[in-house]
Amino acid sequence: MLVCCTHASGGQIVVVKKRPLTLTPCEPVLRQIQSTMGWNSSSTVSTGFPVVVVCLAALLLSNALIYLYLDSVYQTDEQLVSSHVGCVPRHFKMATMKNCTPWLQCSQINAEVRKLKLIGQGAVKKVYLAEWQAQKVAVSKLSSVDYLEDFLHGLSMLQALQSPQVVQLVGFCLEDHSVVTEHHPHGSLLNLDVVFAQEQHQQHNTWQTRLRLSMDYVSILHYLHNSPAGRRVMCDSNSLEKTLSQFLLTSDFHLVVNDLDALPQVDPSRGLLVKCGHRELTGDFVAPEQLWPFRDKGKPFSDDLMPEYDEKTDIWKIPDITWFLMGRVPGGDLVHFHLFQIHEECKKDDPKLRPSALDVLKVYKSVYSSMVRDSAGFRDIL
Repeated sequence: MLVCCTHASGGQIVVVKKRPLTLTPCEPVLRQIQSTMGWNSSSTVSTGFPVVVVCLAALLLSNALIYLYLDSVYQTDEQLVSSHVGCVPRHFKMATMKNCTPWLQCSQINAEVRKLKLIGQGAVKKVYLAEWQAQKVAVSKLSSVDYLEDFLHGLSMLQALQSPQVVQLVGFCLEDHSVVTEHHPHGSLLNLDVVFAQEQHQQHNTWQTRLRLSMDYVSILHYLHNSPAGRRVMCDSNSLEKTLSQFLLTSDFHLVVNDLDALPQVDPSRGLLVKCGHRELTGDFVAPEQLWPFRDKGKPFSDDLMPEYDEKTDIWKIPDITWFLMGRVPGGDLVHFHLFQIHEECKKDDPKLRPSALDVLKVYKSVYSSMVRDSAGFRDIL
């Protein structure tokens, strides 16, 4: 509750409030309103009732502006990640570049891209930090011809799915099985807490930033489930660590999906379903339909008898990923409270009863907006 009053001698406006609340002082705002509306300052301030009304209106207006600003941060930050959106197909433009450039081909990669050091290695590829025309890039090289099919699948997905949600493709060379992509110095999501622990990034370690990262994650799932290349399932997600390794943390604290080597297509209407690998999956992280259904009966696993499934396996994993992304920050418990119901729906044993990624994203955005609004002081004022 707020009380506005005037001091008889100087016309000073005093704001008295029951609970601590960061508010814009109403006198400067009042003076601005008086000037804009052409009111007489002395007559207005000398009368108690108009001052109370105008003061409350000014406070509501100032906090509304705070809310609108904070609520726009997410949209503004999205634009920072999307520097290549204006490029025509098969072109790229990184943040410090003025113009879009065609994807680099073999001759350019061999002559202009200089590898600096090895920064990652998996079964399918080795990843090097490299430099191209003073731009830092990542070069992925095939590790073994045994995984050539996976490597080529990942490249085809990178080509087909270029968008703000996917790491930017800079070029590729099929002759020596190399792919060049934009480099993100923070690395994968596995590094999230390490990055936030650094002094220069501690100010970003808030529930707002972390919830926006969760929104990015769900937005990426929504894009993959409705992509130009059909409905895709993230099959390299059989554990929390493996799933986190598929995403990169951008310099402005957003997410892009990076590893698309295991992204099969599903289409339930045509009976097109998938199995993520040919080995038995175990644990609570994977969806129930990904578990061997005859284990309790003592029947040994058989890939031929293992039922197939669809993209709702990705939905099952959303609460676990968001729990990690939120970490332990002030306000995080309240976020989990607001997301409890939608997360319960994500964990339905029957995949048909789970929400779509878009349904989840709508709830996340609603929670984000309402919490930003509340933090701007609307409830305390009203």
